[in-house]
Amino acid sequence: MPKTSARLLALLSLLQARRDWPGALLAERLDVSPRTVRRDIDRLRELGYPIAAIKGPEGGYRLAPGADLPPLLFDDEQAVALAVALQSAVASGAGIEEAAMRALTTVRQVMPARLRRRVDALRITAVGTSRPGPPVETEVLTAISAAIHAREVLRFDYATTSRATESGARGPARRTQPHHLVVRGGHWYLIAWDLDRDDWRIFRADRIAPRIPTGPRFSPRELPGRDVAHFVISRFRGSDDSGDWPCRGEVILGLPAMAVAPFASDGIVEELGPGRCRLVLGSWSWPSLAAALGAFDADIDVIGPRELRDACALLARRYADAARDGAAR
Repeated sequence: MPKTSARLLALLSLLQARRDWPGALLAERLDVSPRTVRRDIDRLRELGYPIAAIKGPEGGYRLAPGADLPPLLFDDEQAVALAVALQSAVASGAGIEEAAMRALTTVRQVMPARLRRRVDALRITAVGTSRPGPPVETEVLTAISAAIHAREVLRFDYATTSRATESGARGPARRTQPHHLVVRGGHWYLIAWDLDRDDWRIFRADRIAPRIPTGPRFSPRELPGRDVAHFVISRFRGSDDSGDWPCRGEVILGLPAMAVAPFASDGIVEELGPGRCRLVLGSWSWPSLAAALGAFDADIDVIGPRELRDACALLARRYADAARDGAAR
């Protein structure tokens, strides 16, 4: 890379690191003369970077919002898509929240006002672990977020199945009061009050085709449960608003806690000694909980409740019958 280009990138990085930079300090950091700094600032301006001059005894520079995105960064849709991804990372619990927030701040700083308004309208919550899911068009996410932010009725066509989504088949138009945009398990969901069904609903965002314009403004309703994450977890578990699984059991596994913890989801794991741990785990039914415990491929001592023991016995009979029928063939 030519020395001048490398220096321009270093200068741009410094300008993004803090609000105001005295010219002399920039020259010292880059090991060049103040005159060279002025020339490099002019080059960055020619490339589209909005750098303002600061008056004062020492003088200085500030990377400011501009009318257009600098051409070396992103176009409008790429910038909004990047902001969506960074907001998801901020809420992901993946250990990169601070870095993602810094990156989001840097991107937002150089956005023109029209894009900053779109990005600021995005309100995203990540619930549980994330993994790749079906893609959602940026226009759909921004349309949903804009309706949430403006508190306006959102009308959309909705595909009730993945096959319907692929074929383009849509059911009757839905009328909703949008509440929140959530990422769970790699899927985007809209949490909204369904005006036609008079109840809360969770919609897959990849199956939504927004209808423009939006409807009238509304006063937000109070979401059941303590918060959005609590509400979503309760609905997906098929439980009431307690947020807990309808079936929860306690066992001792013949495995060390370190081997169990990464695969215990929201279970509680306690080390009991070499090669043994206590696991408290929940599920939507007793047989599904028994099956989940079997996936650990270890000796199981059921502490309780009785429903879990009965479910283990039920699965044992089913598997024994399956093995016997297979051997007969």
